[in-house]
Amino acid sequence: MVYGYIRVSTDKQDYDNQKHGILEYCNRLKLSPVEFISETISSRVKLEERDVSRLIGSLKAGDVLVTSELSRLGRSILEVMTIFKELTEKGVVTHVIKGNFIINGTDNKIQSSVLIFAFGLSAEIERELISQRTKEALQRRKSEGVILGRKKGAIVKSKLDGKEEQIIDLVGKGVPVASIAKIFGCARGTLVNFISSRKIKAKD
Repeated sequence: MVYGYIRVSTDKQDYDNQKHGILEYCNRLKLSPVEFISETISSRVKLEERDVSRLIGSLKAGDVLVTSELSRLGRSILEVMTIFKELTEKGVVTHVIKGNFIINGTDNKIQSSVLIFAFGLSAEIERELISQRTKEALQRRKSEGVILGRKKGAIVKSKLDGKEEQIIDLVGKGVPVASIAKIFGCARGTLVNFISSRKIKAKD
């Protein structure tokens, strides 16, 4: 049996992207039919309480598990390696699309292979996990209504700060924006944004 494992935070687009990627991969390798197992989890959920643990418990030797990337299986290197250990001991064949590698649990030499793999790619795994945790945290904050990024209308520091009076004077005299930009040695767009954000107008 072939299982596609999907782990998401709250982003439906992320779910769709993972599912599409797994289906495309399985079709290419002629792995079918695919039964999908998905879960939405937070950092507070223990590994043994996750759906992936229940899935692993039901897998048999020769079953295939496909996931989009290592960071979907666990939120730390320890979790990932714990899961791989269980999968290989049960004789499950695990496919990880990102990185394009397959771990065959039916191989008698898998124990040493996994250890070599773990040490060789631990840094890469950790980078993926950090990236995934960051994305999930941002998505969670967004779902809670927290405004991410620069607030609309926020004034950004500019190289033209302190030159407002001179610019107001030149604008008041009808000097073209392009010419004023040349005077101050900046791009026309920079000056236009500065005038707009500072609400600069010619004096009456």
